[in-house]
Amino acid sequence: MSRKALVRRELLAARRLLTSGDVVEAAELLASRAAALPELADARTVAAYVSVGREPGTHALLDALRTRGVRVLLPVLMADNDLDWAAYRGAGHLEPAGRGLLEPDGERLGPDAVLEADAVLLPGLAVDRRGMRLGRGGGSYDRVLARLAAAGAHPALVVLLHDDEVVARVPEEPHDHPVDAVVTPARTLRFVR
Repeated sequence: MSRKALVRRELLAARRLLTSGDVVEAAELLASRAAALPELADARTVAAYVSVGREPGTHALLDALRTRGVRVLLPVLMADNDLDWAAYRGAGHLEPAGRGLLEPDGERLGPDAVLEADAVLLPGLAVDRRGMRLGRGGGSYDRVLARLAAAGAHPALVVLLHDDEVVARVPEEPHDHPVDAVVTPARTLRFVR
């Protein structure tokens, strides 16, 4: 088993120990802290995602951004693990999709819609003190980051995590990209990239 796979397993095991109350409390704090980030406060378009299970919660943040008039794009997982995008129109317009995900029910905008984003919220399992992110390993967001780089787009890259998921170092590969900021319920860290 690879080093990344081992670290992912450990982080997912730790998330499974969180109670529903822990997750709800963390989500409220994350929404408040993240919404105040200049990268999100000043954004016209934010590419985000719908949290599921024990992931750091995004629901309140999605609604706060939408209420402020921010155009929120949500991913739609395609068969090849790449991401299409659709506009978030509220919680009532999310539908169950494969792998336990929730996806928007609106018009598909194409994989390049993410290029319009001023900020991109990336799911992750950990971020290290250099700003390197460890994802779940499916490669969907690696493709998004490669698409942004190929187009010369430089949106703010932000990861929401639980407090103990900011670690000293994550395993990395040549295709991995650093992020600009990580937000936890207790703090915000910024990185120079």
